[in-house]
Amino acid sequence: MTTVVPTPSKSGIIYPSSDQKPVAETYDHLYAILTTLEVLRQYLLNRQATVLANQFLYYAEGFPKLRVAPDVMIIYDVEPGGRDNYKIWEEKQVPKVIFEITSKSTQDEDRTTKKKLYEALEVQEYWLFDPKGEWISQKLQGYRLKGDVYESITDNQSESLQLRLAVEGKLIGFYRLDNGQKLLVPDELVEALKKAEEQAEQERQRVTELESLLARYKEQFGELPEER
Repeated sequence: MTTVVPTPSKSGIIYPSSDQKPVAETYDHLYAILTTLEVLRQYLLNRQATVLANQFLYYAEGFPKLRVAPDVMIIYDVEPGGRDNYKIWEEKQVPKVIFEITSKSTQDEDRTTKKKLYEALEVQEYWLFDPKGEWISQKLQGYRLKGDVYESITDNQSESLQLRLAVEGKLIGFYRLDNGQKLLVPDELVEALKKAEEQAEQERQRVTELESLLARYKEQFGELPEER
């Protein structure tokens, strides 16, 4: 995590924005975090929402040690854009959805400590994604709050995001529930733009060929007759 010089709150209490620990333990975990962040950030553009990754979530005013750093968290009804950290009592909103990119070494914390905390904070959905398949055989497991207890999500559909989630290699694929359209990851977006440019170039070439053909026609037969 990037080091940020901590600044005191209005009460004089310092809420740090860094713990000097690495963002993720492996490249696969880091790539899954960053890809999930960017895909959901693009999806929620122009909405009163923000998507944050690996930043401290403070949940008890006056107690800076009571914090957690979700891999990715989505918060609705707040000002869009990034933050150095997120304080629930200032923003008046609890994260709606949290993703933890889990591993064998973090499974105990992810499925017990964090799960109980997010449950208590009333985070509506909690998703665990194991890109290496080290302890979740199907790689993806979601939980939805029912009352004050999490229940397993069996259809991999996020009601809060209105998206269907799918395991696609070492990444999560996201599909809109309203039209089935996939939210493209950065690599797919680049490829789609490349294809669009190629199609546009082919269309330009076709127009040029038609213009050339029309010019030759005019040279041989004169102007085209006007329609009556």
